[in-house]
Amino acid sequence: MSLKFRKREENFICSHCGHKMSGDGYTNHCSKCLWSKHVDINPGDRTASCGGLMRPLDVEIKGKESILVHECVL
Repeated sequence: MSLKFRKREENFICSHCGHKMSGDGYTNHCSKCLWSKHVDINPGDRTASCGGLMRPLDVEIKGKESILVHECVL
């Protein structure tokens, strides 16, 4: 299954710690606490109806890229 990515430049306030984030189109988590919000089915599509907080669980290393793995807490 291929992921369908939609770049979205959105600023947001972290629902976990309140940190103000400036989105760059690839931002999917808070840079201060690393928490995210369950808003996407495919990256950037904003079609998930859950809206729950997602805690950081792990980091996957793929080549030179680090990818945070999150788990929805709802």
